[in-house]
Amino acid sequence: MTESTDTPGVATSEIATEKIAARKIAFIFPGQGSQAVGMGKDLAEKYSIARQTFEEADEALGYKLSQVCFEGPEDQLRLTEITQPAILTVSIAALRVLECRIPKPSFVAGHSLGEYSAHVASGTMSFADAVRTVRNRGKYMQEAVPVGVGAMAAILGMDLEKVVAVCEEAAKGEVCAPANINSPEQIVISGNTAAVERGAKLADERGAKRAKLLPVSAPFHCSLMKPAQDRLEADLNKLKTQKPVYPVVCNVEASLVVDELRARETLVAQVTGSVKWEQSMRLLIAEGVQSFVEIGPGRVLCGLMRQIDRSKTCLNVGDEASLSKALEQLGS
Repeated sequence: MTESTDTPGVATSEIATEKIAARKIAFIFPGQGSQAVGMGKDLAEKYSIARQTFEEADEALGYKLSQVCFEGPEDQLRLTEITQPAILTVSIAALRVLECRIPKPSFVAGHSLGEYSAHVASGTMSFADAVRTVRNRGKYMQEAVPVGVGAMAAILGMDLEKVVAVCEEAAKGEVCAPANINSPEQIVISGNTAAVERGAKLADERGAKRAKLLPVSAPFHCSLMKPAQDRLEADLNKLKTQKPVYPVVCNVEASLVVDELRARETLVAQVTGSVKWEQSMRLLIAEGVQSFVEIGPGRVLCGLMRQIDRSKTCLNVGDEASLSKALEQLGS
């Protein structure tokens, strides 16, 4: 259609939808750390599809996850096996409210846990299966390493090559490796507590803007997670999966997944592998994506996008206010 906005008989909203469709959009989904008490509550109150999503999660898990999301307590919401299905549920509730209002994405991606949200969005697995799987994923990760044995630290303002060198020197026979390559400004390292502490100290001495230990319950995305990976692989192999409707960017390779077998393989490898988020976003930018929509609680991924490429639009949809703002901006 080539009519101008003042062509008789063509609705303004139809023109706006065409303008959005002319851009390549990627839906991106947040991971652990984006949770907050109250998340998803206003969407569930206003939209029946969001409310049904929380009811579906409650039924799949056998307890009131919705109540923990809406009311807390915060210490319960922070438990990994609750945090993971909670964030996924809020993300899918927001997605279901949003997806009937804007054109379909060209690609989907998610940060760590968020990769499961991306696969639900792409139809690779059912929402109920994903909720149960990430509940187990959180449990397996927590149980893989005794409390205190592992740690993670954020290294700010140091490039990847230097962080890798720091990790290699700090390991001293233990595990210390890049876990989340989030942006040019932020890399998280993971491993044995003493090794990560040595790594943070070395990074500080070698010119990092900042190196700080993170308040996490386990050393995610490193080889110490191998017991969790093995347990999760057994679960994933039992799931009924389908070919993704949209290409899904996998964290562990920063490449596009377009079949269900690779979807399972990359979700398994992700447990011990690095989250290559910066590389994943650069892949989508190279594919021509101009607009990114972060779907779920918080704005962590939009913050990382500003560090990766400030020229790209990144909107977030996690509640009624951000939904309205995103629809307005996408339709402009």
